[in-house]
Amino acid sequence: MLVTAPHGAARGVLYVVEQGGLVRVVTAGTVRPLPFLDVRLLTRASGEQGLLGLTFAPDYATSRQFVVDYTDTNGDTRVVRYRSDDKQAIPGSAKQLLFVHQPYANHNGGMVVFGPDRLLYVGMGDGGSAGDPQNRAQSPRSLLGKILRLDPSHPAARPVIVADGVRNPWRFSFDRANDDLWIGDVGQDSIEEVDHVSWPLPGLLNFGWNVYEGTSSFKSGPPGPGRLVRPVAQYSHRHGCSITGGYVYRGSAVPAAVGRYFYGDYCSGTIWSLRLVGGVVRQIRREPFTVASLTSFGEDGTGELYAVSGAGRIYRLAS
Repeated sequence: MLVTAPHGAARGVLYVVEQGGLVRVVTAGTVRPLPFLDVRLLTRASGEQGLLGLTFAPDYATSRQFVVDYTDTNGDTRVVRYRSDDKQAIPGSAKQLLFVHQPYANHNGGMVVFGPDRLLYVGMGDGGSAGDPQNRAQSPRSLLGKILRLDPSHPAARPVIVADGVRNPWRFSFDRANDDLWIGDVGQDSIEEVDHVSWPLPGLLNFGWNVYEGTSSFKSGPPGPGRLVRPVAQYSHRHGCSITGGYVYRGSAVPAAVGRYFYGDYCSGTIWSLRLVGGVVRQIRREPFTVASLTSFGEDGTGELYAVSGAGRIYRLAS
């Protein structure tokens, strides 16, 4: 489902998030016998539900804190902070940071990542069904269809809405070189989109859904609050059906790829990369390889890029 590692971890050390509720540690191709985390009794993997996200605190080397995002056995979103002994999570350390009721079984979001400001960013889908029938993504009264910001040091504080108008931000990331935000937002019937915003984020953002699908009109009426942000890239359903957002490559194994943002499609397995020059996307390139059932990308601690297949395989970008 997802691979990640604390910044600074050795190359090739991966924490593999399984939708069913386990987090496994892989070192140099060898799986550690005991899981790092086991929340199988707290979640139920079905369709788009299950254990969906993991991120490590910026000071993980000393605090041993990390955060997961999963849907519970009722299908609702829970974002929970844990502490580890560096080998396994300590179950009694669990502290819930966020609970969001999910009205439908799809569009749960699930990405969690610490931003350049060392605060926690959470991706929330629009709650599901088709077309966002209750207009949650554009409503400031709902936490669905949003990018949220939390301060884990104040777990009782209400989350801050950073952006609205997302349908299902299936993976977003901050570029480790310049901190820019990149989002792959899943479309409805026609268009999949890539969004980009330079850091620091310029106040409340609005990515357009459900007034827009990509750059095309979807529903009549004005958008809700926030500065409207148009996609920097998009593709039609002739080329796939569900975008998987990735990362700007900052590793060393493939020098020619440094600075390129990689993303792909779950249905077709196609992977593209692009380069941003002066705020404008250049050189959109279809890569010469595919990954079947592309569920996620990931980085190890040194910035090497990985792609994850729902069929159970992990691939590393290599020259």
